[in-house]
Parts: sequence; structure tokens; C-alpha cells
Amino acid sequence: MIRLALIGYGRAGRTFHAPLIRATPGLEIAVVASSRPETVRADLPQVRIVPSAEDVWADASVDVAVIATPTATHVALAAAAIEAGKHVVVDKPLADSLEGARRLGALASRTGRLLTTFQNRRWDGDFMALESIVRDGILGEATHVESHFDRYRPAVRDRWRERPGPGSGVWNDLGPHLADQALRLFGLPDWVNGSLAAHRTSGLVDDWAHVILGYPRRVVILHASMLAAAPAPRFVAHGSRASWIKYGVDAQEARLAAEMGLDAGPPPHERAILVDGPTGIETDTVVPPGDYRRFYAALRDAVHGDGDNPVPPAQAIATTAVVESAARSAKERRAVALALTDEERAAAAPAALES
Repeated sequence: MIRLALIGYGRAGRTFHAPLIRATPGLEIAVVASSRPETVRADLPQVRIVPSAEDVWADASVDVAVIATPTATHVALAAAAIEAGKHVVVDKPLADSLEGARRLGALASRTGRLLTTFQNRRWDGDFMALESIVRDGILGEATHVESHFDRYRPAVRDRWRERPGPGSGVWNDLGPHLADQALRLFGLPDWVNGSLAAHRTSGLVDDWAHVILGYPRRVVILHASMLAAAPAPRFVAHGSRASWIKYGVDAQEARLAAEMGLDAGPPPHERAILVDGPTGIETDTVVPPGDYRRFYAALRDAVHGDGDNPVPPAQAIATTAVVESAARSAKERRAVALALTDEERAAAAPAALES
């Protein structure tokens, strides 16, 4: 058994990491570091609970540390875990800055520790369907792709994501998912143009984001909103031969949240349509079931030396560059290039299905 320590037991740790780890054969939650021991004890009565991450670093029986804390703490905690000899999973994003992501990547490389980022939405069913469509050339050459996370949450909540600070705002929250998926499909863009806004009356950080990734013959639009009562399709993909439109979101997050008694609500109905260009014929397409457990299964195999890192640091660094560049573009009101070195670009390139 690979023994894991979960650092943090808020929404990310409790809703995503704990149930997915427990559902993956070969993995065991040995320790949880949390300031809410009563909550942990109610959910995980057999797990040892410690008050701080430092107690985990000193535990030689822990193989992997899972960092499920606010984004601003990721770099310091992950660095301490690596230096203590642990393999590390960091909840997305890897870091709140490109500099921090680079620091962690270099540290993992130097120490030989496995460092990975929990980009769970690579295993959304609808994204896996879009991957297959792009890979198999069903659209022809993809020319215009839109990826939306639209929600209706008019009330501003008193939580770190909605207060000013590193890693807060809807773009820092959902942008890493949107950017990671885009890079998986098409690789690094030539330029990034971002717009961020706070539309809710009492909002203190951005709750609306519209980011364009520019390629030589393709445009990818990444969009997130917290005031969309009538959300747009989750995906819109147009190509030289066909178009694909997907409505509704993958149900896994809502199901995981409901298991923990959180107010998630029922997921929207999912439907995907392929429209043939020459004939205009519409065909319903099957969306495969998503499976976030595949991340932790891949982690298990990588730790044993039987598989690849599910999200290598080079890919997380590239995603961080897109997120940071979009924020800089919004501030400067102009398109910007990614601030990546030639070596970083080469390391990130294999992630793309279509270049």
C-alpha cells in the first residue's frame, strides 16, 4: 500500500481527494493534517489526525503528501514536502505564479521526487469525448473551440477564493482547468488575450473571465462566469468538416459533493450533438462516463515505477503561464505572448493532440 497524507480538509480535500484516494486500490490515507479534527474524525475515524503539515514531514511512513490547501500556500507546502522526501500531489493550480511553479519543478527534478498536479477535469467524460473527436479528425481541422464554465452564483461567499489575494477570483479558480484542457488539445498558443471583470454587486474579485488563445489557424475561447442563469454550451467546436456542441457539465463534481452533504444541486442534463458540414445532419453523440479515479490510479502506478506521471511539472508550468499571461493581458489591455523559455516550450509540447 502507498501511504498518503492529506494536507487540508476543506472542500478540495474532503470532496475530491479523500473519496478518490479511498476508491483507488493500492492507496491508503494514513494521516490528515487539519485544523478541523472533528470533521475529519466523523468522516475518517480510522485515520490519524495531526494539527500541522510539519507533523507529516517527520513521518517516515508517509510516501505521498497531497496538498489540498488554499492556492497561496501551495509552493511553500509542496517544497517542504519534497525536501522531506515525499512525493507530492498539489491540488490545481500547482502555484499562484509562474516563478513558483518553476521553483517546484526544479526542486522535484533535483531531488528525484514525483510532483504532480490534480488536473482532474482531464477525466471529465465530455472532455474525453472532445479529445477523441479532435484526435480522430472528425471535425476536420478544428478552427474555433469554446470551453465554458458558466454558473449562477449571485451571492458572494465569505471564503478565500472570493476575497482579494493570491489565487483568488474565478479565473484563478477555473482558469487552470480551462487552460489545461486547451493545452492538451492544441498545445501552446502564439498569444493570449484576456478580459476579467467583477459583475456581482458586492464582488471583490473577478467573477467573469473571457480569454482567447491564438493559434496560426485556430482560436480557442475560454470563458467562466458566476452570473449565468442560462449557461452556454459546455463545449462548442467548429472545424472544416463538422461541428460538435455539448450541453451540460460532467456530473462527477456534483455527485462527489452530494456524498459529503454539500449544496451541489442536480447536474444539468448532458447532451452532445455532431453537425455534419456538407449535409447539416445532426447526430446525437455518446459522452463516455468520466472517471477522476484515473488520476490516482496513474499516480499509484507512477510511484511504483509502472507508469508515467499523470500531470508532469512541465505541463503544470505551461498551464500556469497561460493563467498568468491572461491576467497580465487583462491588466495591460493587450495580447501577450507566453513567458516560457525554449526548454519549457519543448517540454510542454508533447501534451498536445493536435498542433
